[in-house]
Amino acid sequence: MKRMAKLKVRYVCQQCGFTSPKWLGRCPDCSQWNSFIEEIEEDLSPHIQNISAANSPQLLHKIEIGSEERLSTGLKEFDLVLGGGIIPGSLILIGGEPGIGKSTLILQTADNLAKKYGKILYVSGEESLKQIKHRAERLSINSESIYLLSENILEVILDQIQKTKPKLVIIDSIQSIYKNSIPSSPGTITQIRECANHLMTLAKNESIATIIIGHVTKDGALAGPKTLEHLVDTVLYFEGDLHHNYRILRTIKNRFGKTSEVAIFNMESKGLTEVLNPSSVFITERPKKTPGSVITVMMEGTRPILVEIQALVSSSSFNIPQRKSTGIDYSRLILIVAVLEKRLGLSLASQDIFVNVTGGLDVSEPSADLGIAMAIYSSFRNIPLNEKMVVMGEVGLGGEVRSINYIEKRINESEKLGFEKIVLPKYNLKNINKIPNITFKGISSVEEATDFE
Repeated sequence: MKRMAKLKVRYVCQQCGFTSPKWLGRCPDCSQWNSFIEEIEEDLSPHIQNISAANSPQLLHKIEIGSEERLSTGLKEFDLVLGGGIIPGSLILIGGEPGIGKSTLILQTADNLAKKYGKILYVSGEESLKQIKHRAERLSINSESIYLLSENILEVILDQIQKTKPKLVIIDSIQSIYKNSIPSSPGTITQIRECANHLMTLAKNESIATIIIGHVTKDGALAGPKTLEHLVDTVLYFEGDLHHNYRILRTIKNRFGKTSEVAIFNMESKGLTEVLNPSSVFITERPKKTPGSVITVMMEGTRPILVEIQALVSSSSFNIPQRKSTGIDYSRLILIVAVLEKRLGLSLASQDIFVNVTGGLDVSEPSADLGIAMAIYSSFRNIPLNEKMVVMGEVGLGGEVRSINYIEKRINESEKLGFEKIVLPKYNLKNINKIPNITFKGISSVEEATDFE
């Protein structure tokens, strides 16, 4: 007897995509409460017929790839995180908090691409055409090759892409698009996965580059299943503090280039402008001869960036002193404070300690440890550091200063901005060339770093 397709009910976690045959109050995978919703899917388990034999295995050494031209976005910073530009047929996912500037960035990119390559299709599932037009006028965008479509139904969108044949398709956003044949609401796990799959198939078959904008959850992760990130070719996060003008576009995944690259933009009234030399921007307003101010060099992908770390240590008026950090992991701060107390004998148990990275940046790499430690020590002793000094190094639990990578790039960036002294791990001294205008001080412990001169 022929087996008929039937409908199945399942419960899916909206945070991580975990599925369960029954409703659960707490997800066993991501530990989120009340994140399960009911979804109905069609069981397509009957035998598949008419399988095409056209797609057969090919020998690796006989496959020719040629040189595929990338589409330049017109923004050097954007091209950098993409690995040199947009590959035709690629699927790019951009996530970010509401109001951070995702739509502004994409509309500016669409204008640049339209002027150079022709038709661009901008599909909005959340805004009307007039709303997009208002934004375009504010950004002084009036290209004759940008087509706008306000639509939520996937089938209609796919049909318009086939008719328009654009060089680039923009979907804003994937959470607002739904497929009619799936009995679930837009934004659910099934809808997001199925819509992204159809868009990917069309992009690959027609060689049409596609940019998908995605929302983020309260935790800062892309809303929807992790399979969406695995499905696309490139994943970008648009980050920044809404109270600062600077925005960071970070590469999380890239099949066509390096990961962990960043692009930095400045949000202005007429749109986003590129910050081509971020190091000079983030240290321009540094106060002179102020205790607790230290310059360190962090690596964002392959790019060195000089940042200022500020620390304020003051006597606490509470039984339990405060420990607060902005732009630095709180656990890392507590660890460094413990090292300073144990290895240097500093009495910090009764002190409030506040640490901040200026400019709204986040510093996560261990090379900033020594800079954080020296900023706290400088503020506690009320001794300003040398204004022309850069500090870098990883601090271990024993108070030792460990070597760091990309040391040459960090030194070159420091020299470019006029710094004259660099405090770095002693082990790294073996791998650097002497520079006439810079004095190097190699240290092996935090205690050695306290000799500022």
